[in-house]
Amino acid sequence: MQTRHIGTVEVSAVGLGAMNMSIEGRPDEARSIATIHAAIDAGVNLIDTADSYHLAGHDELGHNEKLIAKALSSHSRGSEVMVSTKGGHTRPDLNPGPYIWPVNGRPEHIKAACEGSLKRLGVEAIGLYFLHRTDKDVPYADSVGAVRDLLDAGKIRMAGISNADPAQIESANETLDGRLVAVQNRFSPGFRSSEPELERCDAMGIAFMAWGPLRGVSRPAGGSSPVHDRYARIAEAHGVSPQQVSLAWMLAKSPMVIPIPGSTRPETVRDSAAAVDLVLSDAELRELDTV
Repeated sequence: MQTRHIGTVEVSAVGLGAMNMSIEGRPDEARSIATIHAAIDAGVNLIDTADSYHLAGHDELGHNEKLIAKALSSHSRGSEVMVSTKGGHTRPDLNPGPYIWPVNGRPEHIKAACEGSLKRLGVEAIGLYFLHRTDKDVPYADSVGAVRDLLDAGKIRMAGISNADPAQIESANETLDGRLVAVQNRFSPGFRSSEPELERCDAMGIAFMAWGPLRGVSRPAGGSSPVHDRYARIAEAHGVSPQQVSLAWMLAKSPMVIPIPGSTRPETVRDSAAAVDLVLSDAELRELDTV
């Protein structure tokens, strides 16, 4: 497994996003644990979660964190995995919809959320902790300031922000006294809107963790799309999956990029991990860069 850096910590170039193991449509626990174990066996040592990854309207706060802790404790190399988690979202009910989650960026909520994550993960300090999303009703510096306080208190080892824009990256780094090490934004072949944030992270030497990196690559139901067709054609030439091509393209964009594809099956997590070995030509990268 090739590696990259988040702050001073060396991590696998491809991580694992664990959200889909706990929200609506999730698999049974045995398959989820098998998926996490397969990721570790493939060299993945970065797993991303959040306290809000659970079924909406259910009293199971931190379901995903507990699942990860259980999986890591039952693997011989589980202690080598860095878990990044997030605070600032809640899932109290299904209204107005299962994928619209309320935001709570109040400093007291962020600090309490971190305490809960510490207990569920069973650690003295969280490896990497993110402010999950901007709360428009709370000054951004106050929300990020709570993360700074957690860093100063030794509750977390590194600090990040998620779903941020370039101005917020600069602001957060200032509030954190230059200690911002990671930004986690949505980025994929089908969602390119975070390229300015990726470029800002590259210039600042900050890790850019891309969530949802495979969106737009799969063949649409009952048809095709220009994005899928482009990735499928290059994938066929290399004898790999379009998903691997997506991750390889992303890794080639900057040494600061660390995709965290979601998975709920051992075979798909192994496929994603293998993307680090796929080398695309300059011509292929130019073609994939076309919007």
